[in-house]
Amino acid sequence: MRGIEEHTSREACQWPARGWVGLILVAVCWPLNWTLPGVRTSYLFFPLWLGYILVVDALVQMRTGSSIWMRSRRDFVLLFLISAPVWWSFELINLRTGNWEYLGPALFDPLQLLLSTISYTVVVPAVFETAQLIRNFRWMNRFASGPRLPSTRAVFVGLFVVGLAMLPATLAWPNIFYPFTWIALVFILEPINYWTGRPYFLEQLPEGDWRTVISLSVGALVCSFFWEMWNYYSFPKWIYHIPGLGFLRIFEMPILGYGGYIPFALELYALKNFLWPNGPRLEAAEADEGL
Repeated sequence: MRGIEEHTSREACQWPARGWVGLILVAVCWPLNWTLPGVRTSYLFFPLWLGYILVVDALVQMRTGSSIWMRSRRDFVLLFLISAPVWWSFELINLRTGNWEYLGPALFDPLQLLLSTISYTVVVPAVFETAQLIRNFRWMNRFASGPRLPSTRAVFVGLFVVGLAMLPATLAWPNIFYPFTWIALVFILEPINYWTGRPYFLEQLPEGDWRTVISLSVGALVCSFFWEMWNYYSFPKWIYHIPGLGFLRIFEMPILGYGGYIPFALELYALKNFLWPNGPRLEAAEADEGL
């Protein structure tokens, strides 16, 4: 029996077939996305990022013997399905703030609307898969005993009130308060998740456990590099209009703009917990089988 378990464990930690599929997708779609004429990115964005996600999921499996895909194909697919409406919420806010612009076909052209929605399905799984990979590196354990922050009822009321003020301020004075786009939903949704019994990342901070926060933050920064790099020679592509910060660009993104990916990852996690409280969670494989 023990021999069977060891054999199964070794098999789980081998490079899986979907990892090869992911590598092939990246190897094919990356150069095509940069070299083909016309609106190639509309069609290649999704398979390129699907390849990335499959590769990262395979890396997680090799490191831990488990992954989102292995634990539940259903959960893996549902991450894609919730991702599109989540990102569309930011697109709607951007109609007011105008912090990014797409060069190419009109965003609300019927075909482009469909292709954009398909592309947006990769945002949440890309960040969560990368965060899961980061979470299972041993060096993450140093963040298990960090500063302790209270998660009292008064704190959640304060966060909620501030969040409710941030969102209308962003819409009313977008040139001043546009950074709140990446903060307001965390302030609003974390208290709601707490009050309604949903998972929330702030529950770990009174014990000084910052691993979820750090994993999400680093995971989003890793994704940001690939998002911005692959976007640079894409078409259609996005460019940025960030008041006061449009300098020292790395690819199209001003260097300080990369900082927005950190609270963005926390917003994604809060949104996922709000929309899908029983979905994958971000935890170490050896401690829990969920993300």
